[in-house]
Amino acid sequence: MATEFRLNNSEEFQDMVERRDFSIAKAVVETLLANLNTRKQHIHVITVVCLEENAEYDITLERKYFADTLQENLKYYVENEQYEDCTRIVEAINYLKEKQNTPKTTRKKNGKSKTISD
Repeated sequence: MATEFRLNNSEEFQDMVERRDFSIAKAVVETLLANLNTRKQHIHVITVVCLEENAEYDITLERKYFADTLQENLKYYVENEQYEDCTRIVEAINYLKEKQNTPKTTRKKNGKSKTISD
């Protein structure tokens, strides 16, 4: 499930991004870790509700970018000394890379199998 940030306006969210607010990295990582085995192509990661603007922004991520995004956010966990979570993130990155490099096999109606890739 996506994390919701309720702010006065979009500038507040931009400020959070610019100062590399850990709550954004945490929201992204936790959502990705919870969706490692999803079949969906896009995952809803964050919703930003801007009260003054009466606007809502949804941030999504394509499944093929999960490993890169986890790698990018790993440094924020190191900076915040969240070492147990760092281990989980590294394990997830390795899992995703392994999964990405493993060809998929599907069965045809005639009983023969076919190898396909993403």
